This record gives sequence, structure tokens and C-alpha cells, in this order.
Amino acid sequence: MPNTTSTSGYFLDKMTPLNFDHFFTTRNRILLHILMWLSFSILLFLSYVIGYKLVYFDAVLLTIRMALVNMMVFYMLFYFLLPNIFSGSKTRIIILLLLLFPILIFVWMAATYFISLIYYNLGLEITFGELKGVIKMSAQQTFLEAVSPKRMLSQTIIIISLLSPFCFAKILVEIAKLYNKKFQIEREKTALEIQNIQIEKDFLKAQLNPHFLFNTLNNLYGLTVRKDNLAPEIILNLSDIMSYTLYESNTEIVRLEKELDFIQNYIALEKMRYDDETDIKVTIEGQTAGLFLAPLLTFTFIENAFKYGLKSKSAFIKLDIKIEKNTFWFSLENDSEETINDSNFSGIGVENTRKRLELLYPNQYELEIKRLENSFKVDLKIVLRK
Repeated sequence: MPNTTSTSGYFLDKMTPLNFDHFFTTRNRILLHILMWLSFSILLFLSYVIGYKLVYFDAVLLTIRMALVNMMVFYMLFYFLLPNIFSGSKTRIIILLLLLFPILIFVWMAATYFISLIYYNLGLEITFGELKGVIKMSAQQTFLEAVSPKRMLSQTIIIISLLSPFCFAKILVEIAKLYNKKFQIEREKTALEIQNIQIEKDFLKAQLNPHFLFNTLNNLYGLTVRKDNLAPEIILNLSDIMSYTLYESNTEIVRLEKELDFIQNYIALEKMRYDDETDIKVTIEGQTAGLFLAPLLTFTFIENAFKYGLKSKSAFIKLDIKIEKNTFWFSLENDSEETINDSNFSGIGVENTRKRLELLYPNQYELEIKRLENSFKVDLKIVLRK
């Protein structure tokens, strides 16, 4: 017994990397359709010449007629009828599907009749071979005779045999595109899950490293010695950060208010390292109810601001977050020394963020990272999920 699993797996492995959207451009689609109809016309022409003993001119006449008729039915089926059939109620879909085949046969017969009528009025006729006089015979019918139920029934097998290669080719391409899209989505989903795990690990590593804990605990110790009223609040902030990173950020999306609470808690802990006069401003505006955002999506930018900013004479960090009409606006700017390389602000963390945005919010985000004269600025816009 052949190993169907391995054969199927080989086929899928070969098909999955193909980028159908990239290949099926308007130009390529037109070229493929031209190639399909040209191949059909050549085979049909040869069948008329070899099988029906027609002269070349007569074979060309019938080939053009048959190609035009098949093209009309093909494009009417796949680009007009089918796209409109599957929109609506189930009853409507069933009724239209039952009517589909008779409609296509009617169109095929009607188109054949009218093209034959045009040929006849132009004085064109098949003068030799087994199909001699076929144009006159077709054109001299009335329209009702040409599309009568009896005639449509008698021509059904011929119509099916002529249309089936094109329908089969079209359906095969659509199935291949559908499976390719499915596998691409599955791969991207798997890659995103792996990437999210790695991001979470990197984040936890950044937050739980001894240096961070040492600074935080050292500051907390100083506050408790002085019996500062801020100590409980800072401990609560640290607890919230640990809880968020350990238990709540391992999902694809979180409630927006949770993410904003995390940002404020993290900044509050970072501000402990600096004097009260340090220019760190955070503004958050807008309604968050019912809105969701991917967790830790902006953390890399905020971490970089504290890591590389607040070192120049004009030290500052300015964060503006605004939620308006289900859109998340994030603007972060910090001072930057000229000696700092731009690559420090566009490392692995930033690249991972770009990938996450592309996977989670395709065509729904705008990200701009730019270096100004003495600062770095990040502007991010995301259409939020409900």
C-alpha cells in the first residue's frame, strides 16, 4: 500500500511556501487566462481539421464561435453568478444553485444561436466536411427553437464536456489557493505563538534580572527606612507588574486598561531612580471600556526610552497615549545623545514588535520611528479590537 501520508505531506510542503497572492497579479492572471483559452482554441481547431475534415478557414470560424460561447459562460459563472449566489439566506442559496445549471445551458445555447446569426448575416458558412451548412441550419431557427427545453436537454452532455475542463481548472486553482492560505495562516499562527513565548521570556528576563530587582528593592529599602508613605504604593506597583507579566500577558490580547495600568506601574518604578525634577511626563486620555490590545506591545519602546534617554543635558521622556474612536495613538519621545548609534533604538525588540504588529494588526497599524535633532520619537497608531 502506498504511503499516502508522506505523499500528501510532500505535496503540502511544496505548496505551502508558494505565495499565491504575490503570483496572481492582474498581469499574470490575464496571461494565464489568455494561455488557457489559446490552448483550448488550438485543440478545438485541430479537432475540427482532423476529426471533421474541415478546411482551415471553416475550422477557424467554428473555433472562434465555440471559444466565445465558452468564455461567456465561464466568466458569467465564476465572476458573476457564484460570487452573488453565496450572499444571502440559505433558502436563497439553494434556489439559486438549483437554477444555476439551467441558466448556464440557456446562456450557452443563446450565445451559440446569436453568433451563428451574425455569421449567417455576414455570409459566412461551413462549405466542406461533416459540418457543412451548420451555420445556416442554426441561424434559420427561431430563438425559441434554439433554446427550447428539448434542444437544451439534448445538448447538455456536449455543453458539460466542453465546459468541464475550464471549471475543473478554475476549481483546482481556487482549492489550491484556499489550502495555501490556510497553511500560511497556520504557520503564521504557530510562528506568532513561538514568538510570543520568546518575547515573554525576554520581557521577564528584562524585568526580573538582578539589576532591576536590586535597584527597586534598594529604593524600597530607603523609603521604608524613612517611613515614606510611598513605600506601600511602590510595593503594590511592583506586585502588579509581576502579576501582569506572569499571569495575564500570556494571551494574544488583554483588556486595554490592564495594559495601560502596567505601563503606568512600570514608569512609576523607573521614576524612582531619578530626582523629582527629572522631566518625565505621561499623558493618557480616552475611554478604554470594551477595547483590547496585544500585551506588552509598546514595552520595548518604553524600555528603550529609559535605557538610552535621560542622559543628556536636556534629559526628558514624554509619553502621550490617546484612545479615540477605537484607535490607539501612542507617541513617545526621549532625549538622545548624538554619540548613541541609531541601531540601539532598532534592535531585536523593535524588530519583534514590527513582526507582531504585522501579524496581529495587518493593514490596521502605522508605525514611525525617527531620529530628530536631539531626540528619538516613536509614533504608533493601531485600530483596536472590541
